[in-house]
Amino acid sequence: QVQLVESGGGLVPAGGSLRLSCAASGRIFSNYAMGWFRQAPGKEREFVAAISVSGGKTVYADSVKGRFTISRDNAENLVYLQMNSLKPEDTAVYYCAVPRRIATIASTLGEYTYWGQGTQVTVSS
Repeated sequence: QVQLVESGGGLVPAGGSLRLSCAASGRIFSNYAMGWFRQAPGKEREFVAAISVSGGKTVYADSVKGRFTISRDNAENLVYLQMNSLKPEDTAVYYCAVPRRIATIASTLGEYTYWGQGTQVTVSS
């Protein structure tokens, strides 16, 4: 089993920045890829970013490319999502997740099996 706990969400004005953290436990963190998703009210959960086991490969949704950065610290069992130039449309609950094929970087919802409880990000206009 994998336990994931997100933190760092909050209320920020448009153009501002936030850094989300996801703490992982339960298995060897350095063996699995990680992803971030988000879900806005009334919308489906969507992919945001993913990072490989080593951190050497990253993938982003087009909507956040150039503004968000995913990173990880395998020594501390943490994965981060640095969000800059935030827009009101970034408002959502953000979730970190582990893919079903734990060592494979993935960008679709169905490929993920372990989820955190989410952290709310609200961007005011």
